[in-house]
Amino acid sequence: MGNASSIEPTKTIFLDIDGKKEKIMFSRHCGTRDIHDLIAHAAGVSRYAEISLKDSTGAFVSLNPTMPINTQSSPYKVTSKEPSPTTESSNGDGEVFTQVLSQVASQFNNQFSKEGVFKVEEIKTDIATRLSALERKMELEGLKAVEIEKCKRDISDIKDQIWNAQKKFVDFNRLSNETQADSGETQTPSRDTHIMNRKQTLSTYRKYTLSQETIEYLKQPTFDIWHWEPNEMLSLLEHMFHELGLVAEFNINPITLKRFFLCVQENYRNNPFHNFRHCFCVTQMMYGMIHLCHLWEVMTREDLGILMTACVCHDLDHPGYNNTYQINARTELAIRYNDISPLENHHCAVAFKILSNPECNIFANVDKDTFKRIRAGITMLILATDMARHGEIMDNFKMKLEPEFDYKNKDSLDTLKMVLIKCCDISNEVRPMEVSEPWVDCLLEEYFNQSDREKMEGLPVAPFMDRDKVTKPTAQIGFIKFVLIPMFETVAKLFPVIDSTMVEPLRIARDRYEDMKEKNSMPPPPSQSNKKKTVTEK
Repeated sequence: MGNASSIEPTKTIFLDIDGKKEKIMFSRHCGTRDIHDLIAHAAGVSRYAEISLKDSTGAFVSLNPTMPINTQSSPYKVTSKEPSPTTESSNGDGEVFTQVLSQVASQFNNQFSKEGVFKVEEIKTDIATRLSALERKMELEGLKAVEIEKCKRDISDIKDQIWNAQKKFVDFNRLSNETQADSGETQTPSRDTHIMNRKQTLSTYRKYTLSQETIEYLKQPTFDIWHWEPNEMLSLLEHMFHELGLVAEFNINPITLKRFFLCVQENYRNNPFHNFRHCFCVTQMMYGMIHLCHLWEVMTREDLGILMTACVCHDLDHPGYNNTYQINARTELAIRYNDISPLENHHCAVAFKILSNPECNIFANVDKDTFKRIRAGITMLILATDMARHGEIMDNFKMKLEPEFDYKNKDSLDTLKMVLIKCCDISNEVRPMEVSEPWVDCLLEEYFNQSDREKMEGLPVAPFMDRDKVTKPTAQIGFIKFVLIPMFETVAKLFPVIDSTMVEPLRIARDRYEDMKEKNSMPPPPSQSNKKKTVTEK
């Protein structure tokens, strides 16, 4: 059985330091500071220098263990800046300490030469006084650092308030007018109590009777997710769990299942793209792939439950700004998770906070060992949706396909499940054009919101998010050609039915956007007035 740590023990990154090519290798368990110091050593600068990396397109690359690997022909450009040597904090304490030592040495010499003996008590008193002064100075410097960090946090909060006021953004998922206590008082819960203690009401949760046509349509990758209201999507999710046998497998109380879906819905924000409809879209595609590929023949029902639940929870409480922003802006999430997949770690945390509420815990009736496997599986799959890990996961999957995929090997099966959730997460272009194209508009709107904020805050802006540089066809062509088609073609080696039902629609979408790009780049035809003028001049 494979071991994840033996697949890729180190990462190799190629650098361009003032025209000189360098190569560094580091463990995937290294911290951001370790990698910073390693690059600083390669660049011949101090570990206190500011280090920044740019790729071949000029885009900034986040300095962390999950940074994309590159090749020798496309090294990252390294820029370094040493801190100012004149600051008091950099050399002030050293000067004071040096003065103390020199004066102590002078007193030793004077006492020895004049009297031949040491006046120990006087010297000890003098040293203690000077060291106390030095300690007070260092304490004050430490307090200054704390105050600076507090100011930074306050400034960040003010920026958030200004930005939200400018956008006139209302997070409807946070609004609540439901009764919070038996006394009948209406309260606005904190974020934690919203997840942990809120009693879900089922009075507005309507039960829909699904037609046989809808039941069969729900299993298709062509399913149009735009025609369904939020309550209808809740009922469709409920049907999927019942139809796959998950309710029976985990002995789920049907009322608990309803409360779970309600709580999940309320913890998706009102973002243009990463919202509850996206959650439903990804889950429905997974449901479709389960039926399309007959996954119940190669996986246990527990595995299917993990896949479906991970899809439902995979973007919980997404703030609408990606990991790059979180890391560059040094947000609370980036600090909490040490710049390592901060959003995906947060989605996992929110998911299991919901499940920690007995009224929403759909796995309350499984034994301890089963829940441990479920928790590990869901966490693994949600973390796999970080696109920074795309190359690593796909390379691992391709290795598992040779010479023959082993469904009985846990590591191989885990890798397959990670690839499946990745496929579903970015599967919009598999759907018909009238279903997929509105999602592109939603995604670009979210990208533009982020790039506008990054410009306002002086942070690096990715070209594919800049409203002044990107268009719909340029946003999609490269993504379809170099990410989607290769990934789905690889899965099709295991499940050939994928080629006609998913890969072919992707090729059609690629050709459509290339035609759109070509038409957009064509100069407009000359007007009739210009034509007449040309004839007259001739």
